[in-house]
Amino acid sequence: MNREQLAEKLVLWIRDRVQTAGLKGAVVGMSGGLDSSVLAVLCHRAFPQAMLGLLMPCHSSRQDEQHAQLIANKFSIVTKTVVLDAVFDGLLKTLPDDHEASTVSQLAQGNLKARLRMLTLYYFANQLNYMVAGSGNKSELSVGYFTKYGDGGVDILPLGNLAKGQVIELGVFLGIPQEIIDKPPSAGLWPGQTDEGELGLSYKELDHYLITGKAPDRIKQKIESMIALSSHKRQTPLVPDF
Repeated sequence: MNREQLAEKLVLWIRDRVQTAGLKGAVVGMSGGLDSSVLAVLCHRAFPQAMLGLLMPCHSSRQDEQHAQLIANKFSIVTKTVVLDAVFDGLLKTLPDDHEASTVSQLAQGNLKARLRMLTLYYFANQLNYMVAGSGNKSELSVGYFTKYGDGGVDILPLGNLAKGQVIELGVFLGIPQEIIDKPPSAGLWPGQTDEGELGLSYKELDHYLITGKAPDRIKQKIESMIALSSHKRQTPLVPDF
């Protein structure tokens, strides 16, 4: 399947999933990264008059917001901006005193940001009768590189069967600006944070293993361990079998 066929199949799939659920359109969180940009363009193709892109900065990089707006302008995507800085700060202050912002781990703070964005997405989805589309790809989902009930809290994952390299190829076809394609993948959860830095391996290494099943022993063991330890993030909550 070439990239044009893939794009068209994904557009039709998005449209079918939304309409089957009796909904009118799609809402997408636009972070300024490649995955969310590709997803926003596909959703806009599926619902040109019923797609909303949400920009949700939370002590975020100004460049990320500019890149998200660049996509919105280029593809004529309707957006709203909801600044979550004050909500995030207020929630941290509300939490118990022994977990003040100065001592809360980067991971806990980053996950809190992701979950605030999830709440915001579903607020607009409920208001508009839209479906929440998530930008997680196969590489991230396989090893649990997402926040449970954060960016993992969505209705559909149109890119969920595509490795990161395939998303890049699709982005090139769709006309995503090169500066977005070339920048280091990052969830933007704290200054200097990058996906590959957190993963401890490159997307190229991860993709190669997921596609071929082959990797040096060190890489293979690391990936298999990540897959096993994150299995709970890819299933519905467990209940006793008795």
